Amino acid sequence: MVQRVTYKIGDEELILETGKLAKQANGAVYAQFGGSAVIATVCASGTAQEGLDYVPVTVDYNEKYYAAGKIPGGFIKREGRPKDKEILVSRLIDRPMRPLFDMAFGREIQIIPTCVSSDQINPPDILAVIASSAAVTISDIPFNGPVAACRVGYVDGEYVINPTYEQIEKGQLEIVVAGTAEGFTMVEGGAQEVSEELMLGALEKAQEFITQMCHLQDELKKLAGKEKLPLAPLTVTLENKDAIEAEAMPLLEKACFEATKAMRHDSIAQVKADIAEKYAEQLEDDIQKKLFNALFDDMQYNILRKGILDKGLRVDGRGLEDIRPISCEIDVLPRPHGSAIFTRGETQSLAVATLGTALDEQILDDIDGDRREHFILHYNFPPYSVGECGRMGTGRREIGHGNLARRSLEPMVPSREEFPYTIRVVSEIMESNGSSSMASVCGGTLCMLAAGVPMKKPVAGIAMGLITEGDHYEKYAILSDILGEEDHLGDMDFKVAGTEDGITGFQMDIKIAGVTKEIMQKALAQAKRARLHILGIMNQTISKPADQVSEYAPKIEIMKIAVDKIGALIGPGGKTVKAISAQYGVTINTDDDGTVTIYGKTGKSTDGAKLAIKGIVEDPEVGTIYNGTVKRIMDFGCFVEILPGKEGLCHISKLSRARVEKVSDVVSEGQQIPVKLIEIDKMGRLNLSYIDALEGQNK
Repeated sequence: MVQRVTYKIGDEELILETGKLAKQANGAVYAQFGGSAVIATVCASGTAQEGLDYVPVTVDYNEKYYAAGKIPGGFIKREGRPKDKEILVSRLIDRPMRPLFDMAFGREIQIIPTCVSSDQINPPDILAVIASSAAVTISDIPFNGPVAACRVGYVDGEYVINPTYEQIEKGQLEIVVAGTAEGFTMVEGGAQEVSEELMLGALEKAQEFITQMCHLQDELKKLAGKEKLPLAPLTVTLENKDAIEAEAMPLLEKACFEATKAMRHDSIAQVKADIAEKYAEQLEDDIQKKLFNALFDDMQYNILRKGILDKGLRVDGRGLEDIRPISCEIDVLPRPHGSAIFTRGETQSLAVATLGTALDEQILDDIDGDRREHFILHYNFPPYSVGECGRMGTGRREIGHGNLARRSLEPMVPSREEFPYTIRVVSEIMESNGSSSMASVCGGTLCMLAAGVPMKKPVAGIAMGLITEGDHYEKYAILSDILGEEDHLGDMDFKVAGTEDGITGFQMDIKIAGVTKEIMQKALAQAKRARLHILGIMNQTISKPADQVSEYAPKIEIMKIAVDKIGALIGPGGKTVKAISAQYGVTINTDDDGTVTIYGKTGKSTDGAKLAIKGIVEDPEVGTIYNGTVKRIMDFGCFVEILPGKEGLCHISKLSRARVEKVSDVVSEGQQIPVKLIEIDKMGRLNLSYIDALEGQNK
């Protein structure tokens, strides 16, 4: 039986429907708003596994080209591996939902939201979050939801809920907020240097919509919800738990506060190994071993939180607002166009900027429409950065962290018109212990400035944490520049990037419900102080772009020609422009508005190509001084090429004020001389006068 609920948003209805499609899944919901629609399904495996210490859930958001009336480009006309956008939306769904599944369920869970219709007006990602949550909510899978999401824009001084693509493009702010009816749990987005107060206002607006969407899903659950499957809780308890805890706790309290990450890791591992050896016979059982490991995790969790809340003591001995030592270096690599090392404590990014041409732009072909990006950022997290062996590759983590860093820097990157290069930044994480994505923001700024990219302002980022105690958070601590351990044990972690004047990038994950506005205000204010501190250190190394781009970067010349001359430049079948490109070793790009961009390896090649183009598209102008080349010497004067293919006569009487016996006494073939065009006669012939380069007067 088909069941449907609706919610009016502006002139359109948001529709949630179940019972028509994918009926063999544990849960399936069709969601539609305007011309955009998503089908979300959820399935669970048939058997449960006891004692899991994680939730085996996967989210695979995918977009079909037919949704926008398109056929995939390329040779293979089938959708292939997930695009970055699909991976980012999958993360958007996974992060707020994962904590709401019970580990005791013990079954593998797979959520597959599929965008099946796109009007290219309303982004489908928000629909995907709501549909995915609704599918699980009505299914027989235990779930402490529902959750919902909302995009908030800030356009023309007003907050806009779920803006269209056009409004997103025009707005100062674009964040996606996800959460439950009790409070938001995840925030992600970018902005054009907005204030902390404006960001808080956006969060409040989003919560109103999220609450309504959660209630809408509850309505659908009443109509079509299934009885939930039973949990499979672990009934076995850890033997000798009290004795193990009493023996290990004082040893861990010392080990957890060693000076460095490696020392802490080794000390904790030694304590664990010593205790495990004593209870080796008991730990031969797999379940007992899992419970033993879980107890050690819990003890570390409690020790570190208690140290912060009761003593203001962090694992590395810092105060709550202290930032780890920072060092910045630029031009660390000999050949790349710009390079920098940004080190903050035990986190280090080697950031490298490469300048390319318009032909190097990132071409995006998806259901949102074809588009190009001239700023690209890639983030790499090799296993050696945390001292481990592992597989190399680009996973969801790399794509998510890279996207956050890119969004944080993009508002300060110059437009194509201001700086006609394609800019690629790569952040290679050399070491990691706390927020390598924010280190990538700082390193990205440094390497772009070193490469001569005229950024509007430097950008820095900081990772913050929150530890709370009590039902109403009677006691809490806000941590600046969190470590990896503090990220794991905290109740909230958030990353804020921006300039000295405002926020450009924002990401927040909250593990508890109902964080108060007071806490959020204090956290954002503390993050701003940390950001300004980091910017101050970065500015001591480099605060403005290098005067020139690298000698190894492409050389670019931009010129404007009359639109009606474009055809002459291109020539029949592109013959003319190809010939110039081959002769000078350049790449020439011509836009419909008459903008011609010349890319060459050297300034000499671009200058030569520019002069050749001028000869084709420009008409000689009386009164203009040209740097001409003497082509032929005659008894009565010399012929000088002032533009490619355009020659004029400099009569012997115009070579000098004094009498000239022989033309060759003054000039020679191949010599470059300054000449002024003094006349174009009725037959179109060009008459020139020699200009003395030293005295600047006619001879």
